Amino acid sequence: MNFNVSERYNCVVIEFKGNVMGGPDAVKLNEKLHELIEDNKTNIVADVGKVKFMNSSGLGMLIGGLTTMRKAGGDLRIANATDKIESLLVVTKLITVFKHYKSLEAAVESFAESSEEE
Repeated sequence: MNFNVSERYNCVVIEFKGNVMGGPDAVKLNEKLHELIEDNKTNIVADVGKVKFMNSSGLGMLIGGLTTMRKAGGDLRIANATDKIESLLVVTKLITVFKHYKSLEAAVESFAESSEEE
């Protein structure tokens, strides 16, 4: 697995590619999220559209990211979940935990909408 980080308007997009299986990748992601928090960037979109496979450790990695960002006053939202990833979220009931969007644009816009409400 690898990931690219880019900024869009009022959030940071982390685009995941390949197999998301936790392990050393979870450590790299966690370090990156803490760097972003230090820069006051706590609104994260996890773009999983290019993920081929995700196991329970990969899900745990996303949950850890969600917890980290919420503790920092932000959120981690999922975009572009393939049918396979979405069914994994449904089976594990994590679909009710994560805010998820069909497109990257919708996920990015969701942060703009939530900041207007405050």
